[in-house]
Amino acid sequence: MSEASDPAPTRPAGDPAGGAAAAPGPHAAVIRTLAAAMLRTAVLPVSLVVVLAAVVASLFAGVPGLLGAVIAGAASSAAALFTLWLMRLTAGMAPMFVMGASLGGYFVKMFALLLVMTAVGGVPAVHRESLAFTFLVTVLVWATAQAVAFRRTKIPTIVPGS
Repeated sequence: MSEASDPAPTRPAGDPAGGAAAAPGPHAAVIRTLAAAMLRTAVLPVSLVVVLAAVVASLFAGVPGLLGAVIAGAASSAAALFTLWLMRLTAGMAPMFVMGASLGGYFVKMFALLLVMTAVGGVPAVHRESLAFTFLVTVLVWATAQAVAFRRTKIPTIVPGS
C-alpha cells in the first residue's frame, strides 16, 4: 500500500493539537449550574439597588450623583459578571487550573476596578461619594446574592468521582 491511501492518523480525544475537546469532569455541570443560579439570584436585587442609588444620588447631588451611581453600579456588576464568566469558562478544567484562573482573575478584576474607580473618582462631573457608596453597596449585594444562591442551590460541595 502506498502512503497516500493510508487514512490520516487520529488524535486522542483531549489532544490540544486539534482533536476534540476532552469531556468535562463531573464537576463542570455543578459549577455551571451554580453560576447560573448566582446570576438569577443577583440580577433583581442588584438592579433595584443601582436604581435606588441613582435616584437618591440624583436627589442629593444632581446629575453628578446620577453619573457616579450609574458608573459604580456598572463597574461592580461588570466585575461580578466577569467572575461568573470565569466560572463557566473554567468549569471543565482540572482543579489546579481552576484555582490558578481564579487567582489570576481576582487580580485582574481588582486591578481593573482600582483603575476605573481611581480614574472616574477624579472626574469633576462625577460625584465621588455617590460613586463610592453605590459601589460599596452594589458589591455587597452581589456578594450576598451569590452566597444566597450557593446556599439555596442543591449541589454537592464534594463531587464523588472527580
